[in-house]
Amino acid sequence: MHMRAKFTIAAVATAAMIGAAQAASWDMPTPYGDKTFHTVNIRAFAEDVKKASGGKLVINVHSAGSLIKHPEIKNAVRRGLVPIGEVLMSRLSNEDPVFAVDSIPFLATNYDAAKKLWAASRPVIEKKLAAQGLKLLYAVPWPPQGIYAKKELKSLADMKGLKMRAYNAATETLAKLAGAVPTQVEAPDIPTAFSTGRVEAMITSPSTGANSKAWDFVTFFHHTQAWLPKNMVVVNAKAFAKLPDDVQKAVLAAAKKAEERGWQMSMKETADKIAVLKANGMTIVTPTAELMNGLKEIGKKMTAEWAAKAGADGKAILDAYQK
Repeated sequence: MHMRAKFTIAAVATAAMIGAAQAASWDMPTPYGDKTFHTVNIRAFAEDVKKASGGKLVINVHSAGSLIKHPEIKNAVRRGLVPIGEVLMSRLSNEDPVFAVDSIPFLATNYDAAKKLWAASRPVIEKKLAAQGLKLLYAVPWPPQGIYAKKELKSLADMKGLKMRAYNAATETLAKLAGAVPTQVEAPDIPTAFSTGRVEAMITSPSTGANSKAWDFVTFFHHTQAWLPKNMVVVNAKAFAKLPDDVQKAVLAAAKKAEERGWQMSMKETADKIAVLKANGMTIVTPTAELMNGLKEIGKKMTAEWAAKAGADGKAILDAYQK
């Protein structure tokens, strides 16, 4: 073989080895199925990263808890078992109440307010995650929570004595402060609980209402937008730091794009699922000022309780949000 040809082959082989060494493949566990808009958005994010990095980073999405179950995802990323993952932010509230800021009832009652609350809380959330060796990439909200009931609710007085489904401490407190009677009911048992009269109302998103065919057991959906809980995508800080500078920039650019796209997708999901409720005969109620004022007073009490638990960080978030 000609000497120049040998050098050319060697150079190509070396370049291929360098390319292989530079390329990285990341496994990404997510909790939700492929049809969930969060997962659709994450797959688009992964594709954006691949394109923007020129194939230097490939993110393999493992949806529906198929790789790691939801409760374990954050710690798996923190320990480096996987470099990246998605988690519901409020799931971490047992570690620090700051992570529950987006699930305080009636603190932020529409998408604009939720964006403002996210801008106020993001620096604190990033700091908390950084202390655990995690880097926040982006966050996207679920559709807002509304009240489903067998009758129209025009004020808090209409909620007095109402048997209301509760699924955690916050919804139980909310029901009690509204004068309702909280009843613990798991999601799969919702239809039976309504049909047997164990519950007469519940608070959940348009998505859950549509998926559980709420029209089979209630007539009214009150679009209260009680809170907009978010999912976060986080990355192991050490794994991120090992990426070349241009790949880091590609990931951050894709994350920014995913957050903007995800908020738009959430708004569309809300409108689409409310349309499904309406198409199946449910009455969509714009809450009265009297009802919302009463609910917001409850929100103030629950906000104060949260702030007392969250301390200085909680105060900083609320001060920034209420400016």
